[in-house]
Amino acid sequence: MRKKIVAGNWKMNLDLNEGAELVNDIFKGLPVLSEHKQVVIAPPYLHLTQTAAQLTGMIDVQLGAQNCYSESAGAFTGEVSAAMLKSAEVAFVIIGHSERREYFREDSAMLAKKVNQVLINDMKVIFCCGEPLEIRDAGTQNTYVETQINEGIFHLGEAQLQNVVIAYEPIWAIGTGRTATSAQAQDMHAHIRGVIAAKYGKDVAENMTILYGGSCKPSNAAELFACADVDGGLIGGASLKASEFLGIIEAMADL
Repeated sequence: MRKKIVAGNWKMNLDLNEGAELVNDIFKGLPVLSEHKQVVIAPPYLHLTQTAAQLTGMIDVQLGAQNCYSESAGAFTGEVSAAMLKSAEVAFVIIGHSERREYFREDSAMLAKKVNQVLINDMKVIFCCGEPLEIRDAGTQNTYVETQINEGIFHLGEAQLQNVVIAYEPIWAIGTGRTATSAQAQDMHAHIRGVIAAKYGKDVAENMTILYGGSCKPSNAAELFACADVDGGLIGGASLKASEFLGIIEAMADL
């Protein structure tokens, strides 16, 4: 049975006190999760050691980072290596988020190197992919996303791929006034699983966790998570409020 995951990406939000309070509030309401279900909290770099300490002894909740650099060490002022993240007890690293691709011009070659760094340091990758509005309107989203996956993770062997989670971001439905339906989410998730199956085989594809990275909230989480190929969510804004994040986790727990 493939892993179900709800991952909270805080992005560039919350100071240290606010972050600590949020984690405590999440703990207070956290439901009991079965063995194949997991929560990931991905705060800004500054929070990592503090959040790691709060997560001590937790099995159901793992620490994530929002990014890492593509090189292992060196004169790269302001960057953070995968090895540094590992030393801070990080378990998951988000790679290729749409904001990194757009605002920081991260291309496929760089993202593939980042994936390698995460895996070399024995952490798991949450690899993001997704299409912008013009691609969706042109009807070429399947090819676009397939290319992102091909260029970002298809250099990996089957054993390495077992440590990769894919997160699909419908960029066209984030902040545009348009909404992605659960059927549209399912269609793309099924396509992604088919792309994995064509490269690595059906068994590998069926065991891969694929998260939805669109506008997921307590009101639509159950419907999204009920889709056959949607295995949870990569949550942005709703992860900053304990009540909303817990509502999404509850939807996963009830599956």
